[in-house]
Amino acid sequence: MFEPQSLRGKTVAITGATSGIGKATALLLASQGANLLLGSRSAHSLSSLAWGFDTDVIGLPVDVSIEESVKGFVEGGIRKFGRIDALINCAGNGVFGSALDISVEDFDRMIAVNLKGTFLCCKHFGRHMVENRSGRILNVASIAGTTALAGCAGYSASKFGVVGLTKVLQTELRSSGVYLTSVLPGSVNTEFWDGMESHPDRDKMIPAETLAKHLVYLLCQPDGAVIDELTVMPSLGIL
Repeated sequence: MFEPQSLRGKTVAITGATSGIGKATALLLASQGANLLLGSRSAHSLSSLAWGFDTDVIGLPVDVSIEESVKGFVEGGIRKFGRIDALINCAGNGVFGSALDISVEDFDRMIAVNLKGTFLCCKHFGRHMVENRSGRILNVASIAGTTALAGCAGYSASKFGVVGLTKVLQTELRSSGVYLTSVLPGSVNTEFWDGMESHPDRDKMIPAETLAKHLVYLLCQPDGAVIDELTVMPSLGIL
């Protein structure tokens, strides 16, 4: 049964929290009474987002591709709240084009943010959760992490990696009471598409607020079972 009230007083960390899926999820979790540790590279955007929340919120700058930055983010959250109950990895980067034309710099950046960043956050939050014998981690991947899509070489490589990483962590951490879920959305209507020359009709994409509800649902699962992977698609399929 979906019981969002079970999140009241729990602390949830979100990366990529100042835009798109991360921001929509932060707003929804705050309305359910959850405490929030919000991470983003933009300190200004963090302070603007945290203003006016009724729940206990702290925003800390973090570059998920840098281990020391991630460690500082985790430690700052623990100092503030004492414990972190859940992590949602939403930070992401995407550049699209032919595999033969994409630059090495763009490819490396997607691997660094999408894959390495997810690994670093899972590693350091995961250690804390294992100590507490409790925790949930949601890794927001993409349908491009299981489906070959033209023009997505670097992005798909990073997201396939996230799905594989999550599967390994599931086997390693399950016995410690830490549960992970890969979330594979199709196209989501966020700022991610701003500035791209071509993209599907954004009105036909998944609203960010709708995906946020799915993420909150995953944090409210009853004991005794866990959802390892969830695919969420626009009503018309891949766009």
